[in-house]
Amino acid sequence: MEIADQIFNIKTEEEFNSAALSVFKHQANHNPIYREFLQILGKEVGSIENYRQIPFMPIQFFKTREVMEEQKEAEIVFSSSRTTGMVTSQHLVADLNWYERSFRLAFEEFYGDVGEIAVLALLPNYLERSGSSLIYMVDDLIKHSDKEESGYFLYNHQDLKNTLEALKRKESKTILFGVTYALLDFVEEFKVDFPELIVMETGGMKGKRKEMIREELHAILSTGFGVSKIHSEYGMTELLSQGYSNGDGLFKTPAWMKILIRDTNDPLTLIEDKKTGAINVIDLANYHSCSFIATQDLGKYHPDGSFEILGRFDNSDIRGCNLLVQ
Repeated sequence: MEIADQIFNIKTEEEFNSAALSVFKHQANHNPIYREFLQILGKEVGSIENYRQIPFMPIQFFKTREVMEEQKEAEIVFSSSRTTGMVTSQHLVADLNWYERSFRLAFEEFYGDVGEIAVLALLPNYLERSGSSLIYMVDDLIKHSDKEESGYFLYNHQDLKNTLEALKRKESKTILFGVTYALLDFVEEFKVDFPELIVMETGGMKGKRKEMIREELHAILSTGFGVSKIHSEYGMTELLSQGYSNGDGLFKTPAWMKILIRDTNDPLTLIEDKKTGAINVIDLANYHSCSFIATQDLGKYHPDGSFEILGRFDNSDIRGCNLLVQ
């Protein structure tokens, strides 16, 4: 079985562990940056017997190094959005088939056949820059939707309101991807009553508005769109997979992606479920890059396999990684 087929058909914990160890060995041998990271830690590849023992590379490496399998060339480069003075992350993607397979399968698992869904997008800041992995995904979903209303809305809020009302009348299954500040702008101008609508908040204030806690934000959006829950996506430039929340800020991932929690004071130590810590992500779809990433997100893992995001911490809070990032 090809490694991609093995990864995207994971059904059990044992299958995940087997695939994760295969990916780890591949990346330890063929990704120069990850190999160097393991050498600095003094980790022997052969000593790793379970995915929980695999070392997680700090996400900041994507800002300073080209994290990609040797002798590969990037088919596309995804980049993070930036604010003034900020260094962006660069994700060199050697094979877009992995990304397309990952997001298509995950979307179908959580939301069904995209052909039967009207896909609307209110993502102005993403559209106004290049290199967004979110735009690449939404482009593809819009293209594969069979609904004529599917498409982007920049600042034309009246058009979006009219489209939502038309889709409600048709009783069409509809999903609206929206960056946080743009969704807030919309509901300040218009009110919609569309209880069946799936509102997918993708995050992102980036200086556009004051930050607010999730409960407050989702209450405003729920009232504005007439829905009971606000959905969310957990993804990032450095990954090729994403988790989804269908409300209350609790996310789940597809079977080839897993969230672990590490101690914020000891970046190489994992902590048990239900405790708060920093998020480590395993994304086995990131085969030609790095699948084992220590993020700067704070979170909590729950026994049912869901997790929540509690915020972020800056570089000064990451202890023990300075030597590795320089």
